[in-house]
Amino acid sequence: MERGATLIVVLLLLIVVLLLGVGASQIALQGEKSSRNDRDRQIAFQAAEAALLDAETDIEASPDALRSRSHLFSADGVSGFPQTMESSCAAGEANVFLGLCRYAEDEDAAWRHVDFLGADATSTHSVPYGRFTGQVFPVGVGPLPARLPRYIIEMMPDRKPGMAADESAYVYRITAIGFGVRETTQVALQTVYRKASR
Repeated sequence: MERGATLIVVLLLLIVVLLLGVGASQIALQGEKSSRNDRDRQIAFQAAEAALLDAETDIEASPDALRSRSHLFSADGVSGFPQTMESSCAAGEANVFLGLCRYAEDEDAAWRHVDFLGADATSTHSVPYGRFTGQVFPVGVGPLPARLPRYIIEMMPDRKPGMAADESAYVYRITAIGFGVRETTQVALQTVYRKASR
């Protein structure tokens, strides 16, 4: 009778140890998933930051003279920005005005309507990293982002109180999106940039 009781106690202890082991392994798996998701988000965040910097280089002074469109952006006017463009962003990777959007006070912000995921060369409205700067951004292998980060640039009036509409200077609102190792992991960032006066 003692042998039977001992056997039952040992079996119960084994079941408790087994349950503890299963619980610990599930906690470890959840921690690993959480850290993988966090790493993926950090990769997407860094890619979006890189796109913001690429857009600032596009505005200020592109190092690639053959691709540069820095002359379109002005610190105090709109000399090179397309005057006839509506608030929607220009489309097509061959278009020098790709990703440039006019700001309209009475309309919703352009970045809310742009499809940043569209990568069709003829209909895309966002600029892929390096398009106008010649910079290179590695993607698609191992722990690298799944796709190139992209951005758009909206020209916005910078009016001080009491200024007339024709007196305003301009700033540029840059909206960028970066992708993680999985394309579904996306981070969008936005900044306002003022071109330096020369």
